[in-house]
Parts: sequence; structure tokens; C-alpha cells
Amino acid sequence: MEIYFYNTLTRKKGKFEPINEKEVKIYSCGPTVYKDATIGNMRTNIFQDVLRRVLKYNGYKIKHTMNITDVGHLVSDGDKGEDKMLKSAREEQKTPLQIAEHYTKLFFEDLKDLNIETPEIVCKATEHIQEMLEYVEKLIENGYAYETSTAIYFDVSKLDKYPILSNLDVENQKAGARVDIDTEKRNPYDFALWIKAPENHLMKWDSPWGPSYPGWHIECSAMGQKYLGEQFDIHTGGIDLIPTHHENEIAQSKGKCGKVPANFWMHGEYLLINGGKMSKSLGNVYLLKDIKERGYDPLTYKLFSYSCHYKNKLNFTWEGIEASAKSLERLRNSYQLNISGNDNLTAENKQVLVQIEENFHKAINDDLNMPLAMSFVWEVAKFDKKNPDIAKLLLKFDSVLGLKIDYISSDNKNINIPQEVLDLVEQRKLARESKDWAKSDELRDLISEMGYSVKDTKSGVEICKNFSC
Repeated sequence: MEIYFYNTLTRKKGKFEPINEKEVKIYSCGPTVYKDATIGNMRTNIFQDVLRRVLKYNGYKIKHTMNITDVGHLVSDGDKGEDKMLKSAREEQKTPLQIAEHYTKLFFEDLKDLNIETPEIVCKATEHIQEMLEYVEKLIENGYAYETSTAIYFDVSKLDKYPILSNLDVENQKAGARVDIDTEKRNPYDFALWIKAPENHLMKWDSPWGPSYPGWHIECSAMGQKYLGEQFDIHTGGIDLIPTHHENEIAQSKGKCGKVPANFWMHGEYLLINGGKMSKSLGNVYLLKDIKERGYDPLTYKLFSYSCHYKNKLNFTWEGIEASAKSLERLRNSYQLNISGNDNLTAENKQVLVQIEENFHKAINDDLNMPLAMSFVWEVAKFDKKNPDIAKLLLKFDSVLGLKIDYISSDNKNINIPQEVLDLVEQRKLARESKDWAKSDELRDLISEMGYSVKDTKSGVEICKNFSC
């Protein structure tokens, strides 16, 4: 089945055809590990996880590279200010290495909680200094870079067109904070490849230009080329990376080898908080741990993100998380009811399910249309028959969703829950939804008499043997 993705480079949706028909190569811009990743950051990682899961659903092998920025990202996203790692190290009274190790660990813990697959290659900027140096030297040799008293700059005037990704004109770029700093620049919109370090700078390396450190953009160009080649299939990241980081990655690649590094550029939109921007000053910066501390399964947030296309802004509210928690519970309950179901499926039933599966496949292949795909998931979850074949189909869908719909509880994954118990649990759920508390208590007692207990959590109902919940 054909796959279509929206390509920021062409500004239109196009048919995806990988360079290698059996393997898709992806580069994703990873975190700058100087602070906790927000749920806004995690939305981008969820989008990237869905992308690789959809490609695998279509039978492709994946070679996915993600960088860890632990040096070179200045506080202005441009050529001024101090390195974000150094700023955080000073504020927390730790070394840059300690800062990097701490926040990298937390980042991967969040990925695990969200059941986000780890890319095949994870590479740290500080471990690829030599590759970056060689890249800069080649740019100088090719005539695309020059030295000043403070840095090695990329000369964008040597390109046939700049910028090509963000669709901004040069005059607008001149007015930005990124381009009006160094009077030694040949052009006000040239950007730093390598920065000469002050004597007391903590993060610096020997180079042909003295003790210095890399700019932000060069790391992704160097590591992308090392692990994926001069050209690969897809480059992903958040929409905020388009006008600076990704634009300059393309410039560097064209300067070194004359090629745009990726055929498809895909970007996730912003997460809003109650309709507005997430910011520390407003006190609405949320981390995944904030969702967990309120008692929700982290995967509730993953399901919540599927309510909106990755290219559209998503508005986060706690009411939305609560609704998603209930939906996750219903989805998992449907799986359990079907895995133990014994209804016979007619030929007509089977044909309906085949059509739903095809519709799901078309939806995910249409630029990762998860809101539409979820509508077909719910058609299966609410099917009027309960049968193990339906459970298998839900589990197949979950290979894309990554919601662990077969989850029961950490202590009772191997128990075989009788259908009679599952039926009572479903009846109790309906009683609670209609606020019939007496009926709910009565059903709980009946479940207990059969040797099982139910535990109500924000992420759903846990069913377990008596006294083991």
C-alpha cells in the first residue's frame, strides 16, 4: 500500500519511496540535555515513534539515528550567549558531564514510560568532535567557510539559494537575533560552524583554530552523514527547528557535498497549554512526571496526542487527559473481553473487520493520520461480537499505537481471567459510569466471591487474584 507524507521541503504531501526499497533511513534531532524534557518535547518524540512504527507496519527495516546535544547549543539558538550545558552546570553547581548524564537518563526514562522505541543509533555530540572538525575543514576547502577572530563561519552567499526550507526571505532573517551579532561576518546571516573558546571555557577541544568548540548545527550534519550517508530518506524534528537548525543543516550539506541530506523533512507542531504557550513565567510547564504524579498511566498522554494530527497544534488540558485515561481503560477492557470471548464470527463479520483493517492501514499511510486511524480502532473495540480474532486485530493495531493494550497489571500479567469475571467487570464499569454505586458495590462483591479483585486507577481497572492487587 502506498505511503504519503507531508514534506516541509516541497511544502506538499508526496508519495514516499525510500532510497533503498527494503530499508528506511531516518535522522531525528534529539534533546539538548541541559534540563528536563517537557510534554511538548515528548509530543515530537511520540510523532517520531509513530512514524517508525508505521514504516515497520508496512514491512520496512528501519535505521534510525538520533543525536544527544551535550555541547554547542547556545542560549539564543544562534551565535551569541553561553552554551546551554554550561549555563545549567553553573546554576546546578555540577559539571557539564554530570548535567548531561543526569538529563539524558531522565529523557530515556520518559521514552520508556511512553513506550517509545529507542532509535537504532543514539550518538552524543561530544563523542563526535573529530567528525565535526573534518566536516568544517572540508567546508573551508570547498570555499563555503571562513575564519574570523571569534569563529569559523559558513558563508551563505556561496549557496544558490538560502534559505530553502523555511520559505523566509533574507531581509526577515537579517532582523533576527541570530544574524546581527558579529561585525566580522561577511554577511549578517552567516552562522557559526566552530567557536573559539575563551581561556576559562569549560568545554573546548584542540583544533586548527586553537581551543574551541562546535556550533549547534554542525553536529547533526556530521553525525547524519557518518551513520546514514550523504543522503537519506527522512529528517524529523519539532517545527521550531525549521528556520535555524534544519535550514543550516541543509546549507552545510550543500556546501560539503552539494546535496540536500534528506529527501523528506517532517516536523511536529507545538503543544499548547489551555490554548496558550507553555512557559515558566506562566507556571504551566508540564513534565511527564506531572502526569504520573496525578495518578495517570503515562500512555494516557500518548493516546491523548492521537486526538490531533502531528502537523496541527494540540491543546493540552487536564480534562483531556482524564478523558483519554477513560478511553485507554475501555480499550484495554475491550482487548481482555475479546481475548476470552467465544462469539462466532460470521463471514459477514470477518469481511467487515477486513475492511476496517484496510481503512486503518490507509489512514496511517496518509501522513500518519492518527485521529482517523483511531476511529477505526474504536470500530473494532466496540464490535458487537467478542472473539480472540478481534483481540489479535487490536494487538496488530497496537504495533502502531504503542499503548500496551494487553496490559492488566504488573503483578498479574500471566493470569487467565475467566470470561464471567470480565463480564462482571464490564457491568460494574457501566454501573459506575451511570453513578449506580449500589450496583457497582454489588458487582464488586460478586467478583470477589469468584476469587478476583478490581482496583480502580487513573489508567484503568486492574484485575487480579484476591489479596494480590
